[in-house]
Amino acid sequence: MRIDFLTLFPEMCERVMSESIIGRATAKGLLDFHYFQIRDYTENRQKQVDDAPYGGGMGMIMQAQPIYDCYLDALKDSDEKPHVIFMSPRGKVFTQERAKELAKMPRLMFICGHYEGVDQRVLDEIKPEEISIGDYVLTGGEIPSMVVADSVCRLVPGVLSDETCFTEESHYNGLLEYPQYSRPRVWMDREVPEILLSGHHANIEKWRREESLKITKECRPDMLEKAELTKKDKQFLKSLDEIKIEE
Repeated sequence: MRIDFLTLFPEMCERVMSESIIGRATAKGLLDFHYFQIRDYTENRQKQVDDAPYGGGMGMIMQAQPIYDCYLDALKDSDEKPHVIFMSPRGKVFTQERAKELAKMPRLMFICGHYEGVDQRVLDEIKPEEISIGDYVLTGGEIPSMVVADSVCRLVPGVLSDETCFTEESHYNGLLEYPQYSRPRVWMDREVPEILLSGHHANIEKWRREESLKITKECRPDMLEKAELTKKDKQFLKSLDEIKIEE
């Protein structure tokens, strides 16, 4: 998979995306990152990429021309047409389902906004998919773009050592993940659940599923509305309600 970042801070993006699992996958040739400095495409000596907004208001707006020329140059860099993404508070909130869909695409391109916004005309021209990572404000589009890129890249075949590394995680199957434990067996007088030491894989899988259901019900009950639940899952959830009533 190829991923392009159109940004005012390419070093920032490169530094993050070259570390850990993503960095190792890049070294193996599974991921291919390209960084484009929007400031290189300005038409003035000062390398200015922003200007005051028409109509007045606080802050500065990124101009259309540098972004668009950067975009056109990035298109020339490969024959593969990219799926373009612009991180925006008006976009749909990013989900694991969308991450799985994006992971199947051969090339993604992130346009990273900054300052108080981006000239609407360049968005109208390029027509990127607009995505939000939540209802809060950040200083620029680099961090949310890298959040989405990281989430997508780890789903690319071969990036993680085994598919179960992500298929059993929170959100992948519509539920939160079950509790995890490692050595030592006892820490601060807290013991690892006995069933995890039993070696009985069927019972362990049953326990993990029920713990996922329990945690999801307690922390994110809204997720249960969309999760694919079996008849046994529904019976277990019902039993949790009955236990509370008895208490």
